[in-house]
Amino acid sequence: MKDIASFVKGFAEPYTTVDLAVARSIYKSRDPFSNKGTFGHALLLAGSYGKIGAAVMAARACLTSGAGLLTTHLPACGYAIMQTVLPEAMVSIDSGSRSMLTRLPPGLKSYKAIGAGPGIGSSEPTQDMLKKLLKASSSPMVLDADALNIISTDKKLLEKIPKNSILTPHPKEFDRLFGPSAEDAQRLKLARANAMRYQIIVVLKGHYTGIFCPDGNVFFNTSGNAGMAKGGSGDVLTGMVTAMLAQSYRPQEAAKLAVFLHGLAGDMAAALYSEEAMMPSDLIGCIGRSFLKLKLGTDN
Repeated sequence: MKDIASFVKGFAEPYTTVDLAVARSIYKSRDPFSNKGTFGHALLLAGSYGKIGAAVMAARACLTSGAGLLTTHLPACGYAIMQTVLPEAMVSIDSGSRSMLTRLPPGLKSYKAIGAGPGIGSSEPTQDMLKKLLKASSSPMVLDADALNIISTDKKLLEKIPKNSILTPHPKEFDRLFGPSAEDAQRLKLARANAMRYQIIVVLKGHYTGIFCPDGNVFFNTSGNAGMAKGGSGDVLTGMVTAMLAQSYRPQEAAKLAVFLHGLAGDMAAALYSEEAMMPSDLIGCIGRSFLKLKLGTDN
């Protein structure tokens, strides 16, 4: 396994690591006189026929990470599933299709944070919906998975992404967005350059997940393990970052805190179940433990 110095070899820009101490410095404790409105109303646009699980994982992670309210915008085929497995989430049903997202929900401006992409597919109607979303909202949002794949087919959409939005690609999604890289260092340089060019936050997922900010600052996360390399882990991260935005963390801090807690929860899940056997749903189950360690120095 590469240590971080070997991983960033050839990447000449200065960087900072994100560890437990940094995460603690970002974390804001909850006011005992607060209410659900204090912690924001999040919106997740997720899921399509056969991929409602992605929406469920993102939604569970969002609520488990502290969002006060959550609405999931789903195709009709996901309604019974979401209402059954996550009764805490509200559901908005797409009025145009039973199997895919084709239309935006009403009242976008009423949401504190928006996350889009997990499991939505890349059908033409869904592409049109995403383009309308980018046009309709000027606030930072979280874009992952199929939202990134859609943007990669029309690079002009990169200019439409609201400033300080958080994109969370894995390396292949990143290469589709910004071009292929022959080595890690080249990809890291591209990530920093494009974060600055488009004034977005690029969370390049990997063993040392990189957080590349619009001001040129670069952070590498120190938590996490290879057991998280399974389909669904990215959906969990989308929900967690969206939750942090909903709770009024600034976008850079939202990204750093969510990425660290995501990895820390993964480390706890691996300790309980092994890297081989752990599932993304186990990771969600360990988010609470990760908050306890963050706040109290313990996972008991």
